[in-house]
Amino acid sequence: MTPLERWAPPTPPIPRRRLAPAALLLPLVLLLAACGGASRADGSGGGTRGGTDGKGSVTLNVGDQKGGSASVLRAAGELDDLPYRIQWSTFTSGPPLLEAVNAGAVDIGAVGNTPPVFAAAAHSKIKVIAATHGASAGEAILVKKDSPLTRPAQLKGKSVAVAQGSSAHYQLVASLKKAGLTPKDVTLNYLQPADALAAFSRGRVDAWAIWDPYTSQALDQTDARVLTTGEGVVNGLSFQVAAPAALADGKKSAALKDYVDRLRRAQDWVHRHPDAWAKVWAEETGLPRKVALAAVKRTRGTAVTVALDRAAVASEQQIADTFADLKLIPGRFDFSSFVDTRFNGALPPSSTAPRTYGTDGKAG
Repeated sequence: MTPLERWAPPTPPIPRRRLAPAALLLPLVLLLAACGGASRADGSGGGTRGGTDGKGSVTLNVGDQKGGSASVLRAAGELDDLPYRIQWSTFTSGPPLLEAVNAGAVDIGAVGNTPPVFAAAAHSKIKVIAATHGASAGEAILVKKDSPLTRPAQLKGKSVAVAQGSSAHYQLVASLKKAGLTPKDVTLNYLQPADALAAFSRGRVDAWAIWDPYTSQALDQTDARVLTTGEGVVNGLSFQVAAPAALADGKKSAALKDYVDRLRRAQDWVHRHPDAWAKVWAEETGLPRKVALAAVKRTRGTAVTVALDRAAVASEQQIADTFADLKLIPGRFDFSSFVDTRFNGALPPSSTAPRTYGTDGKAG
């Protein structure tokens, strides 16, 4: 362990009856694509086998997360008349999903901007094939409302909860750097969201680096406020990652192209119908509808499908190099070798601005 990976002393278990209500709100199945290091669920390829959609001789094995691709495609009507079959498997987070892609148990799945870096560093058999660019307001460092901290530079000497290897981890590192600090200047508490929420609610950490919908939930249901967000410091990218073997199969490759096109149209639908999607998302995940809608408008509904261009690859390379310098991955590597741009088509550049909502809450 390097000096950069300082851990706080283990926190003793908190009796369940004494937990703040906020600490019990999100089940572990809500760990989203940005998350890193979560335990795998039981089932095929490390995920829990789900249902099947469509018909035909070709089957795509798709890795998903609770309230993820299957839910949004179904809500948008994009699973109607599917000319191939989709076998869904549900994972708790991006890293185990990518393990399944590497193992050939899953053909494609959605993850955030950091899990592919760790998978690529481990020489996994993966190819990033599609991207979206969304707002980074949901990537936040939170503090309590009564905290004396008002700017990131004041985190020096403080304790921060973060999920190791997650997009929030990179956002924390980047925010510290912008403030003239390094991870050596803070005490990192590597905690998954449910544990971090409990620690934050009980005041056992000074700050919490996290992503939506946890950000929206903490702001709504705990005495949290935003110290800083990822705007201007992280790339806001998320990806579809496929197995090279699936891409090499002509029929599966055609199905993958159709699948990412359907996801693009579904994302367009989410932006135009934030209330409808928030209702579905809340029902699927157990999120309060108010929190789901806030997360849609802050993050989920802002994403636009973009090309996997040089700028996107360079941005991911920067993340990889940062974690290599921190000794959190084995060493430097060429991220572009894990990218396949065959589905770029006429998509806009990765620098395309995320979508917005007006003050009236309507799509901008």
